[in-house]
Amino acid sequence: MEPQGSIHPRLYLSLTLSSFVLLLAVWSLLTYGGVVDKLFLPSPSKIIDSGISLFRDFDFIQDIFATIYRVLVGFVLAFAVGSVLGVLIGTYKAVEAFFEPMISFVRYMPVSAFIPLFILWIGVGDVEKISVIFFGSLFSIVLMTAVEVGGVRRELLEASYTLGSSPFGVLRSVILPASMPGMMEIARLVLGWAWTYIIVAELVAASTGIGHVIIESQRMLRTSNIIFGILTIGVLGLITDLILKWAIRKMFPWNYGR
Repeated sequence: MEPQGSIHPRLYLSLTLSSFVLLLAVWSLLTYGGVVDKLFLPSPSKIIDSGISLFRDFDFIQDIFATIYRVLVGFVLAFAVGSVLGVLIGTYKAVEAFFEPMISFVRYMPVSAFIPLFILWIGVGDVEKISVIFFGSLFSIVLMTAVEVGGVRRELLEASYTLGSSPFGVLRSVILPASMPGMMEIARLVLGWAWTYIIVAELVAASTGIGHVIIESQRMLRTSNIIFGILTIGVLGLITDLILKWAIRKMFPWNYGR
């Protein structure tokens, strides 16, 4: 129990699995024990049966692919634009003075409130759904990246100038290498938010996607389908998070003391 101390990988894995087992045990107790009505919380076996039915009878795999496509395209575009703008804001005070107040203002506007406007401006296709992901992710990426870049130690910049670097050379050889691990961790964090935005996007004017399946199941009182859709989003989000976490550690092993 030492603060920030390490534990054996097997113990870490055991504790991780035990948390899921505990959740499943409580869920089973509430449902199989009749504590909660099955209309409001179906049993685990009922969820599994509903998932099989969705894949077999309703082509749920296509909804999954549609959702993954929208999330990844919207997020990648947001990160490409947001990281560049965030680096500029964190590096140059003039850029910060021009962009940061406006971005901070827009960031507090709920992305769901813009969906009717996006539908009016863009339509109801994939572009509208991708725009929701882009808009919801962009401003957080910009501001968090700017904070990360602004936190680069001043001594590193001064040492680079002393060795004869130009202002652009300092940006390229000092600021970016020092900021990249933190920027990728920001990407990992915001990607998790993007998975929540896609449900908001697909609940309105959608004919495909996991969010569409969830809202259609709600109308038919198919609670098990709703829960299976939510669990699918959780699994997909966890997979992308683990992949990105592994990639970050491979790209920047020195940042983790390895």
